[in-house]
Amino acid sequence: MKIRCLSPAGAVFLIVSAALAQYPVNPVLRPPTGAQVAIVIFEDLECPDCRRAVPVLEGASRKCNVPLVVHDFPLPSHAWSFAAAVMARYFESLSKPLGDQYRDYIFEHQPEITTDTLRTFSERFASEHKISLPKVVDPQGKFAQQVAADRDLAYDMRLRGTPTIYVVSKTQVKPFEEDVDRSQLDLLIEAMKSDEATGR
Repeated sequence: MKIRCLSPAGAVFLIVSAALAQYPVNPVLRPPTGAQVAIVIFEDLECPDCRRAVPVLEGASRKCNVPLVVHDFPLPSHAWSFAAAVMARYFESLSKPLGDQYRDYIFEHQPEITTDTLRTFSERFASEHKISLPKVVDPQGKFAQQVAADRDLAYDMRLRGTPTIYVVSKTQVKPFEEDVDRSQLDLLIEAMKSDEATGR
C-alpha cells in the first residue's frame, strides 16, 4: 500500500479512527509522566502538511501548557526526510531544545532543501548555534535506529501518512485534523484537562 502525505486532513481522521476502533490503545498514546494531557504528532520533516501543522501545535502546547510529543515517521516517498530525522536526533542528543530548534529550522527552509543540500543547511544551523558539526553524526547508527523504531511504531499502529495528530489523556485518545481552526484544538485540550481533573 502506498504511503503518502494525506490531504485533505479528514483522511487522517478516518484512518486513525478506524485504527483506534480495531486495536488496543498503544501506550505511546498516553501523556508522559507528570502530564494529564499531551499532543502527540507523527511527523515527516519533508512533509508540507507537517510544516504547516507544527507551528499550530507548538502554539497550542505553550498556550495550554501541555507537552508536545514528537515521533518521526519519515515516509519512503520523501528522499531526505529520514536523514533529516537522524540529524535532528543528533542535535537532540546535545540538548532537547536544540533538537526542537533544528526541526523548526528544517521546516522553515523545507522548500529549499534537497538531498544534496540537507548537510549544508544542517551545517549552517550548527554554525549559528556555535556548534561544530561532525563529519559523521551517527557513527554507531544509534540515531538511525531511534528513527526507524518510531517509523516502525507508526507502521504497527497502521498509520498511513503525516501529520497524524492526537490529543491524549490518561483515559482518552482523540485524533485532530491539522486544518481545523486552532481555537478548536485549544478547546479540545482544555476539555480533556477538565475531564481529567474531575475524573470523568
